[in-house]
Amino acid sequence: MDIKDKRIDDGKAFDWGRTSEEYAKFRDIYPEEFYRKIADLGLCVDGQVVLDLGTGTGVLPRFMYKYGAKWTGTDISPEQIEQAKILAEKENKDIGFIACSTEELDLPDNTFDIITACQCFWYFDHDKVSPMLSRLLRPGGKLVILYMAWLPEEDKIAGESEKLILKYNPSWSGGREYRHPINIPEAVYRHFDMKYSEEYDLKVPFTKETWHGRVRASRGIGASLAPDELKRWDEEHRALLDRIAPENFDVLHYAAIAILEKK
Repeated sequence: MDIKDKRIDDGKAFDWGRTSEEYAKFRDIYPEEFYRKIADLGLCVDGQVVLDLGTGTGVLPRFMYKYGAKWTGTDISPEQIEQAKILAEKENKDIGFIACSTEELDLPDNTFDIITACQCFWYFDHDKVSPMLSRLLRPGGKLVILYMAWLPEEDKIAGESEKLILKYNPSWSGGREYRHPINIPEAVYRHFDMKYSEEYDLKVPFTKETWHGRVRASRGIGASLAPDELKRWDEEHRALLDRIAPENFDVLHYAAIAILEKK
C-alpha cells in the first residue's frame, strides 16, 4: 500500500509492506530502559486497557506485555500486522491486532485507559484523529506519544549512514534529528491537556548486520527505494560499515515521551 503525504518526504511514496519482514527482524531495537520509563510513570501496566496506534510489528505491545496491560495494536499496513500476529503467537502473547488506518478506526467509545503512538504520530490527520482518540478514552485517559531517534551530529556511524540515506533519497525527511520535545499539533490541545514530557539519551547496541538491517528497514530506504536503488544502497552501506564500524558498537539516540490527558 503506497502512502503519499506532502508533509513526509516531500510526498515521495513509501510502503511499509515492502519492508515488513526486515522490520520484524531488525526494528525491535528499544532498550529496556525505554519500556521501563513508561511503566514507571504508571502507564501500560496491570489493570489498564491500551490501544497502540501505528503498532507496526507490535513492538510496543509485545515488549511491554510483561507489565500486565491488555493490548490492542493497529496499523495501516496489513503486512506489518501479519508480522505482528506471527511474532505475538510465537511469543505466546494474547494481543489483538487490527489492520486499519488510524483515521478509519471503528471502536467503541470509552474503551481504553491509555492510547500509545510510538514513532508514528506525525503521520495522522490530527483534526480528524484527535476528537476520535478523546472519545475512545475513558475519563482521565491518557494519550502517550513516544519517539526515539539517532543523533547524526554526535554519533559517527549514525551520521555516515544518514548521509548515505540522503544520497539515495534526498527527499527523506526523517533525518537531521536533534534533542527536542515532541511536537504536539494545535488540534490535539483542543481535546487533551499536556501533563508530562521528557527527553533523555540512550545508547542502543548493534552489530554491523543489525545496524545495516535497521537502516534498511526504514521509510527512507526499504519502504521507498526501487529495487535497483536498494541493491546499490545495500552494497554501499555494507562497504561503509566495513570501513568505519567495529563488529559491535552502540549508537547514540535520544528518546522523548509526551503524556496528555483527555479533557
